[in-house]
Amino acid sequence: MSGHLPLQGVRILAVEQYGAGPFGTQHLADLGAEVIKIENPREGGDIGRQIGPYFFGENDSHFYEAFNRNKKSIALDLKQTEGKTVFLDLVKTADAVLDNLRGDLPAKLGLDYESLSKVNQKIVCVHLSAYGRTGSRASWPGYDYLMQAEAGYLSLTGEPDGPPSRAGLSLVDLSTGVTAAMALLAGVIDAMKTGKGRDLDVSLYDTALHNVLYLGTWYLNGGHVTRRQPRSSHPSLTPSQLYKTKDGWIFIMCQKEKFWRVLCEALGRPDWIEDPDYATFAARLKNRPRVNAALDEALSAKTTDEWMAEIAGRVPAAPVYDVAQALDNEFAREQERIVAFRHSEHGEVKGIASPVRVSGAQPPTEAAPGLGRDTDDLLRKIGYSTERLASLRSSGAIG
Repeated sequence: MSGHLPLQGVRILAVEQYGAGPFGTQHLADLGAEVIKIENPREGGDIGRQIGPYFFGENDSHFYEAFNRNKKSIALDLKQTEGKTVFLDLVKTADAVLDNLRGDLPAKLGLDYESLSKVNQKIVCVHLSAYGRTGSRASWPGYDYLMQAEAGYLSLTGEPDGPPSRAGLSLVDLSTGVTAAMALLAGVIDAMKTGKGRDLDVSLYDTALHNVLYLGTWYLNGGHVTRRQPRSSHPSLTPSQLYKTKDGWIFIMCQKEKFWRVLCEALGRPDWIEDPDYATFAARLKNRPRVNAALDEALSAKTTDEWMAEIAGRVPAAPVYDVAQALDNEFAREQERIVAFRHSEHGEVKGIASPVRVSGAQPPTEAAPGLGRDTDDLLRKIGYSTERLASLRSSGAIG
């Protein structure tokens, strides 16, 4: 790692597991924060370590490696009195604590600001839960796909004559993790100014509903309920969807009239530019079935690659790739999006680079830590003796 990263010197304790919480703190770790995973040794640590079907080794899944690079791990049982004492000693040295537990658990485990401010008034406590820490669902478990279902995503995804469909990625987990990271940074900045931390809450449900955004505004202010459209089309703009080519599919988005004109010229149909049934957004929406049929016919004359060579950079368009094609894409390589992370046992673990590019610095490239890898080092640095560590390990407070 070279250069100064913007979050160097920020220490975050992460009582996290699975996807949403680890994804959020990984963003912060990539930007230089010291993220310390608090993992229960009696439970095998983060459950994500055991999520298959692909593994580098025992208790080290590909899934876990994807969410936990550039972090440290301490094996610590927060349910034991001695373990909680160790945790509070770490809180004294930290800027923030992030948990992604069920909504009723942070208060029970003493992870909220009311509890932790007794040892560190500046501590920022971020709680990422399924449905929030208050209300009738505080004790409910919850997962991404459930939120997609209840927040309307499934009703918007897939073909109109098919069953409701979820997104292919865990979009609610990922967006909630990013939202939690934003909340944590806001809290830390405020604590730096005021000398006091606070609780900040983020939930999968709240984030999922917030993402409905402009569709929600359409309904709340006009009663308009957006429905699924064929071929993933935009609800009001044409062309903005999948189209057939000679050998597959291409996604074209003429979100400005100037792009429509360029596309018409490329298709050899300049007459469409002035045709009253094709010339404007409103006309194309009114005549969408006929416009789309004409575009299918024209685009089917060439392959996707041929069309991309002709219109790329002039008309917003993209080939439709599977995951392998997406990661083997020449542009991804040009932009150095695939990174090798250093692992003490497995050598290189390949992953996808942080989307944040930091001028004058390179992000760290350390693979995810083994369970409890940093326990002794972290505790020695805050004054724990060899004898104390041995006693804590004997009692099961640390692993």
